[in-house]
Amino acid sequence: MSVGIDIGSKIIKIVELEKEAKGFRLLASGAVGYQGVIPSQAKDDKELAALSDVIRKLHKEVHIRSKEVAIALPESLVFTRTIKFPSLTDQEVVSAVKWEAEQYIPIPLSEAIVEHQIIERSEGAGGGVTVLLVASPRTLVEKYIKLIGGAGLTTVGVETEVLALCRSLAPATGTVLLLDFGASSTDIAIVKDGMVRFSRSIPTAGEAFTRALSQSLGIEYQQAEAYKKTYGLSADLEGKVKASLAPVFNLVAEEIKKAVHFYQTEEKGEAPVSIIVSGGTSSMPEAISTLTDLLGIEVVVGNPFAKVSVDTQASKSLANYTCLYSVAVGLALRGD
Repeated sequence: MSVGIDIGSKIIKIVELEKEAKGFRLLASGAVGYQGVIPSQAKDDKELAALSDVIRKLHKEVHIRSKEVAIALPESLVFTRTIKFPSLTDQEVVSAVKWEAEQYIPIPLSEAIVEHQIIERSEGAGGGVTVLLVASPRTLVEKYIKLIGGAGLTTVGVETEVLALCRSLAPATGTVLLLDFGASSTDIAIVKDGMVRFSRSIPTAGEAFTRALSQSLGIEYQQAEAYKKTYGLSADLEGKVKASLAPVFNLVAEEIKKAVHFYQTEEKGEAPVSIIVSGGTSSMPEAISTLTDLLGIEVVVGNPFAKVSVDTQASKSLANYTCLYSVAVGLALRGD
């Protein structure tokens, strides 16, 4: 069994998978909303303990068997970039990363946990090695591990949200863009042949949509949240909800264009052939069609369970919530 826990800023999602001969099978899944501070902003053990209790209860209520779990760190709080080296051996890459990391990471190396992954080797003239460098503040990792420990669980894997998304949503070949709408941030990643080549996080996400609607229509936050989910970018209510949300949605579209432009010009990469969307906002009415119109590219809602065997009953229960589980499923697919 392998378990993934995605601790969002509003909702915690958990998934347990079992390894089979031909892949993975879903054993259990569940989600719970919570109020309070997110782990990275917890000021003391008391605040962490309150969140640990939420995780412990979810783990029990969903009937998760294993107590060993993999977790994801918020993309907005980690540092990710690709580095190109000459043709080096794996061991030489390890040494090179240690020398090069300092200039790419905005915090002292002594305060960071640095990992790398070789994502491409090219031979011949001008060949070399492309490496994905990921660095996390040590205090952040320790805080998350402490949070999980407080729930009576053991952390066996830690990675970024985008790496988990890539595992659950990205195809094995081709270049695609992954777009994950969270509550407080939206993650953008360009993936080539199943490997993350570029990623960034922007603070425009679900809460920004709701705030814009609340302010524009002069309604309470909770009512704005309900309007967003019900009407979204459709023409209903005389298009008033759409008119309020459109400027914020356009901001997201512009950030996607910037990401693609950077990848094509700086990384000399191919343009994505499609965009795969996940997260709660992806189910907002007309969100997908609006993105398609704004970007002129195929946009689809990702199904993180596409690589997992799911029984009929579970499939029915998850039908309206699959978009929430992309990170949790990706973590469980690690097979820790």
